[in-house]
Amino acid sequence: MIAVKATKTRSGEFVVTMTTKKRWKSVMAHFPRLRRRYLLYDTLEEEGNKGAQVVLENTYQLGPREDQRFCTKKAEDIIRDNLHSHLTDAEYNSETCKNLTTQITETIKTQIKTELGNNNRFKIVVLVMIGANWGQGARVASRCLWYPQYDRFAQYEYHNESLFAVGIVYGIYYE
Repeated sequence: MIAVKATKTRSGEFVVTMTTKKRWKSVMAHFPRLRRRYLLYDTLEEEGNKGAQVVLENTYQLGPREDQRFCTKKAEDIIRDNLHSHLTDAEYNSETCKNLTTQITETIKTQIKTELGNNNRFKIVVLVMIGANWGQGARVASRCLWYPQYDRFAQYEYHNESLFAVGIVYGIYYE
């Protein structure tokens, strides 16, 4: 068992200090009021995972930085490229389109997540719908509760002789 202490400096950075179990017991024996300021964590004794558990502090960041905004143009380009590459010569068949929908959805989601990078705070929701094109009209509607200053969406529609497809990507910022 180790003891972890996180203190905030005047510049706003957090300094984390760790002590061993023996040191922890001697400190707590002399200063019992300090117990509230320290966090205790057991070491991980799993296979190949030895060491202290890392705990991240909240950043209290309420909005994305300028370089972390969800870019709808890039998302629309990714949707367009995927729909064109998968559906250019495709014929509508309910069984193949069911599998094709999940495949297109996963590729769009992975490409958008790599475009955003690892340090993002957006939840990505991808919807792809494929239907038969028999000359009928179709409307796709969705409703969301979001903060319009940070949350965005991108969409693209694709049509050929036998099918239509609609791809929608929602980038929802979470704190």
